[in-house]
Amino acid sequence: MDVSRRVRRGWAEVADRQAARAYVEGYADLLASAAATGRRLNREELDSRRALGERAAEAGLKLRDLVVAHLDATRADWPTGPGVTPDSVLAVVTQAVDALAEGYERAQRLAVRQEEAARREFIDDLLYGRSDLGRVAERAERYGLRLAYEHAVAVARGALAYDDGDPVPREVERALIGRFGDRRILLTTKDGRLVCVAPGDQQEILTFFAKLAHTATDGGQVAIGRSQPGAAGVVQSYEEALNTLDLAERLELDEPLLRAADLLVYPVLTRDRQAMADLVTSTLSPLREARGGAEPLLDTLTAYFDSGCVAAEAARRLSLSVRALTYRLERIHRITGADPSDPVHRYTLQTAVIGARLLGWPANPL
Repeated sequence: MDVSRRVRRGWAEVADRQAARAYVEGYADLLASAAATGRRLNREELDSRRALGERAAEAGLKLRDLVVAHLDATRADWPTGPGVTPDSVLAVVTQAVDALAEGYERAQRLAVRQEEAARREFIDDLLYGRSDLGRVAERAERYGLRLAYEHAVAVARGALAYDDGDPVPREVERALIGRFGDRRILLTTKDGRLVCVAPGDQQEILTFFAKLAHTATDGGQVAIGRSQPGAAGVVQSYEEALNTLDLAERLELDEPLLRAADLLVYPVLTRDRQAMADLVTSTLSPLREARGGAEPLLDTLTAYFDSGCVAAEAARRLSLSVRALTYRLERIHRITGADPSDPVHRYTLQTAVIGARLLGWPANPL
């Protein structure tokens, strides 16, 4: 530390000590009165000390400076006279300083609760777009976000629901800040999930967050929305991440990290829900008449298409022999009239299978 910096720091400490002396008012008289009789401070006297502690905290003074100021005043105005003993003096000092610290800490707790409430309100407005977007952008500066630039949102879900004060979010935040420092990152929780907002041109932050969250949540899944500009872009990216997690659940995708940009085809397929429902019904409804119902044959098609139409791999995924798988595919061909191995039929069948998974068919009637 250079000399000028040490001098400035020294002057600041002196100024803090001088400011703290203003909160010792009435202390000497209180000390002399109580110590002379050996009594304890009454409720009114304790409340006055607590009030001074609250005011000092609101003024931004340090508790250490307040305690030092009271100890200095005790030394300077040590009571004397008949009946005064060191024990009686120190008992009053202990009570006074304890009440002062109680008021100081009470004011700090209130300030923390107010700050937490303001932060939670901001996060709700940021992620849901409920407030004026211009005002959200102004408030974002306080939390290190510059919403004029592009941002992307990552959302992680685990087996448990998490709050900001839980160990998992704190663990992830410590590791994230330790790796990247303060790079305009906002980490929070929403509806039990971990949420990370980061600059859109720094995808390495969100990728690292995904690795941390996957580990910290014991194998949780993470989705990353696309980078979008402005406050409205954060809302859109957040919704994309949530929709991607929902899509992964319906399609039984088990990849630890999913990017909304890689799954855009699915929202396109379901944009016209009625058309998709008609395709599923017309293509796959004959499978309901099969022995055992539609589920086993639908699972067969899912495994076949997910394995790139490689029969051996699909059979392995279903714990079947290749011969048994081939027999199932032939049954599907006979029942539906569509051949899964024929490129012309394959696209229709595969699209219908995706639609069935998205719409929850056959469990949910269309």
